This record gives sequence, C-alpha cells and structure tokens, in this order.
Amino acid sequence: MPTAREERRHRVTRWLWALVDAAILVGALVAAMWLRYDLHLARVFVPDMAWLSAAGVVTLWLAGAIIGPYAIGHDRGSFEETADILKSVLVTGIVLALVVLATDWLTLPRSVPITGSVFALVGMFASRFLIRSWRVRKRPTDLDHERVIIFGAGEAGSRLTRSMRRDAGSGYLPVALLDDDRAKARFRTEGIRVRGTRADLARVADKYTANTLVIALPQAHAATIRELTELATTAGLNVLTLPPVSEIIGGRPTASDLRNVDVADLLGRRPISLDTAVIAEQIAGRSVLVTGAGGSIGSELCRQIARFGPAKLYLLDRDESGLQTTQLSLVGNGLLDTDEVVLADIRDSPRMQQVFKQTRPDIVFHAAALKHLPLLEANPLEAWKSNVLGTLNVLAAASAVGVGTFVNISTDKAAQPSCVLGYSKRVAERLTAHFADREPGRYVSVRFGNVLGSRGSVVHAFTSQIERGGPITVTHPDVERYFMLIPEACQLVLEAASIGTDGEVMVLEMGDQVKIVDVAHTLIRMSGHKDIDIVYTGLRQGEKISEELFSPDEVSRSTQHPLVSRVDVPAIEVSEVVGAEHLSDAQASEWLRRHSASSVIASAGLRGD
Repeated sequence: MPTAREERRHRVTRWLWALVDAAILVGALVAAMWLRYDLHLARVFVPDMAWLSAAGVVTLWLAGAIIGPYAIGHDRGSFEETADILKSVLVTGIVLALVVLATDWLTLPRSVPITGSVFALVGMFASRFLIRSWRVRKRPTDLDHERVIIFGAGEAGSRLTRSMRRDAGSGYLPVALLDDDRAKARFRTEGIRVRGTRADLARVADKYTANTLVIALPQAHAATIRELTELATTAGLNVLTLPPVSEIIGGRPTASDLRNVDVADLLGRRPISLDTAVIAEQIAGRSVLVTGAGGSIGSELCRQIARFGPAKLYLLDRDESGLQTTQLSLVGNGLLDTDEVVLADIRDSPRMQQVFKQTRPDIVFHAAALKHLPLLEANPLEAWKSNVLGTLNVLAAASAVGVGTFVNISTDKAAQPSCVLGYSKRVAERLTAHFADREPGRYVSVRFGNVLGSRGSVVHAFTSQIERGGPITVTHPDVERYFMLIPEACQLVLEAASIGTDGEVMVLEMGDQVKIVDVAHTLIRMSGHKDIDIVYTGLRQGEKISEELFSPDEVSRSTQHPLVSRVDVPAIEVSEVVGAEHLSDAQASEWLRRHSASSVIASAGLRGD
C-alpha cells in the first residue's frame, strides 16, 4: 500500500508527463502545418495556429484526466499506458478535426488536426519507450542478486524477465535467455537477448557469470527438466523452476513463483484433462466405499472423490492410524466418531459381508493390498490371503448388496508377472473379470505403475538413506520404472472408472520409464550432499529390469481418454480360489504363479492338508 507521500509523488509525475505530452502535441501540430505549407515558416505561426494548439492541449488534458494516462499510474511504456495514450490522442484529434471542419472559428488546412494527431501519438510513444529503455539499461547490478539465465523465451519467460527487471527487490537479475526455438534466436525482452539453446548453457553461464538457471516452462516435460537440470549441475548452476500454470496466481509468473526443482518435476508432471461432468454424474449423490482408505492411494482417492459430492464416503481400512489421518485431511478432525469410518480387515469374509450390508455402497474402489515385493516373495501366503482372498471377499460382499460399480486398483506388475506381487494382482484382475461376467453391476480393474510419494516408495527410502549419510542402495544400474504422482494417478482412476467397460482392465498411460539410479542421483543433488555413495545390491527374486504395462497376449485398445487404454483379461472361477484355502508358503507361491497365467489352469494337488 503506497504512502501518502508516494501517492503525491506519483501524481506529480503523471502531470509532469501531461506537460511533456502537451509540448509534443504542440510540436506535432506545428510540424503538420509546416509540412502542409512546404516548409514555409511564415505561414505556420499565425493566431489561428495558436488557438488550435491551445484547444488541443486543453482537450488532451481533459481526456487524459478522464480516460488516462494522467488519472492512473501505469508502468512507463506499458501496454496499458500506451492504450490510454492512444484513446486520449484519438479524442483530441477528433475534437480538433471537428473544430476545423465544422466551424468557421479557425481557418486552417483540414489535414493539420489529423496529421498532427498522428505525429503526436508517435512522439508520445517514442518518449516513453526511450525512458523505459534508459531505465532498463541503467538499472544497477546489485551484487546481492542472483544472476540468472532464463530458459524459455515464450510468454512465461518474457513475463518473468520483465518482472525481475522491474522489481529491484526480487533478488534476481536476468543476464541471458536461452531457447531451443531457432526462430527466437534474435528475440529480446527488457534488453535481455536470447543467447543460444540448451547446448550453449555452460558457455553462456561462464560468459555472463551466472549462478542460477530458471526453467520458465510451466508445462515442461519431465525429460526436458531432467536434461536441463543435469546440464545446469555440470555447469555449476542452481536450478529453479516455475510451477504449473494452474498453481500460478492469475496465470502471470513472477519471481515469487519460483521454487526449487523437486522429484515430481524430474519424474513427471503433466496436465490431466478430466471429463468432470461424467465423473460427477457417476459419483454425485451416491454412496461410495474405499478399501485401503488409510493408505497413500486410498486416502488420495477419498480426497478426489469428496470433491464430487458423494452422499456418503465410507473409509475402510484395518489401520486405525491411517484412517484417522485420512479423516483429518477430509473433514479437519480425526475424531473417528462417524459411521463413515470403518475399521475392518478385507481378509475377514463375515466382516466384509456385515460392512457391506450396513453401508450398501453404490460404488466401491478397492485399493487395499499388500505391495512390497521382497516381503511378498518371502511370504507368498500373505499375498494370497490379502491380494487374492481379500479381493474375493470384497467382490463377494459387493455383489451381495448389488454394487453398481466396482473398481479394483491393480499394478503394472500384473502384466507379464514375474513376482508374487504381480501374480497375486493378476489373479485379482481375473477375479474382477469373473464377477463382471456373473453380476449385473460393472466391474473393472485399473492398472498403473509406481506412485511418487506413496508409503514405502523409493523416494522415501532414498531420502532416509541420505539423511543417515548414505549409502543409497539400488538393485541394478539399469533397472527402470514407470512413475506417476499420486493426484495424477487417482484422477485417472476416477476417469477410468467412469469410462471403463464391464470386465476390462483400464491401463493408465505412464509416460517413459525412469532409471532408479537417476532418481538416486537427483535426490543426492537436491540434498546438497555430494559425498553420498550408491551401492548396487543386485536384482531381487522376481524383479525385472524394466516393467511392462501389457502382457504379450494382451491387445491394447484405445478409449475416449488419450491417457487411458484397455485390455481384456480371462476370468477365473471363484471355486479355484475357495478350493485353495489351506496352502503352505511354497504351495501359495506355485498356486499364484500358475493361476496368473492367461488361461485357467487347474490347481489339483495344491491344496494343503
């Protein structure tokens, strides 16, 4: 908020510019008259010319006081100021033309008001642009400011450059622009020129003694941010970036919007276009139940679902602390005193039947599962109990009360599975397909890969190892995985649930796979610790170098959403699962492996005593 003194100073400055504009207008009218009479000065300085100039100055000041620019403070030479000048001069020119054309008061050439107004407009524009250019060039280079190179000479980069140049308190001083678009090779904004492409980063940084790279690409692809970050690190530069446009107030980036590059930027952030009308039609006013609601995916699903106004949103989990955290994020308290918070274990079939009879949900999102690969390799029976039998219990309870839509959350490890986790989730997909064949409701599965920020993810593990001083353990230098942000994944789950056809597996587009060792290097770089070692421990039992989203025998088909495709999976009879209730760990592992195949294989001889 400007002080009274500052306001007075701004008002005086505006009216000083009114005097400058008046002088420019008079000079422009004289020049127009001089040209009209072939440079004969004697015919220019006549009384009628003095009256015309006086009328012009009065009209300009009145128009400027009402329309601007003398009534409003603008940045010198800004679009807003030039627009106000144009309107003021246009009004002045029209008034003077009417005086000359429509009255006998002044006997002057009819072209003078028109030509003079054009000359005045050019002069007023030029004076302001000269002052603006002079100020830009004369701005002191504060040694305390970060000397930055801005990558991206588009709209965001240009606005950010102007913001930094005009705000002496921003703490940043742009010294060069970079852009891969050759058409912008000679582009200049606020006196700052494009000096090359990303390949020239090190050279430009050295020439202009820059210490920071700003990535001014709010919708940049993760691969671009990774490459620019690596180039900047090699050149000894800090890296800052702009958030997505949706997170920038007013959509106009300023220096205050800049932040450090985080793992989400490096591994993937993309705008997700949702058909909110279809999702709202699916959820609004209906009763929804989410299993695994205390987990990372389940809790975010609950938050996304709550936006669409369900009549009831039931949170089911066996983890009471997780349920409390989710309730806190939804309603602002964790009192656990509502019937919408359900403490139950999906392994308990009678309890599932009881819960579903009490809640009678219209829609079910089944996110409860065990997911840690090495633990499940060592304890396959636990995978069978939770991911297979638990899923069957939820499916059976849902069908018993006539659930309209059932969504099973699956994983990319269910495609061409090679581990217990993948086997068990593949069987869960097949069970969901079985109920789709038998029940009147709509039963679909949604398959996607690793989710950033979920509990037990590599990011959490690596961060913990860095905090302890290292080393970071990676299984293999070439191992790579698909990554998604939790909100992205859950938004697409809702979209897939709305458009999914009964019995199908909806597969989310995951972008490119990212090497796990690159994630480790990124986190080390972000931590500021350069002495953290990376140790390779070797691939674990059942682990792949690269993941797959589809099995070789699956035919991927498109849907109406570009980031969601679909495949069919063969159903498995419930009797195959129910008949395998008493297994040892070894038998459970073999059962899962055989029944995750593409066709139903009998499990004779696998039952326990």
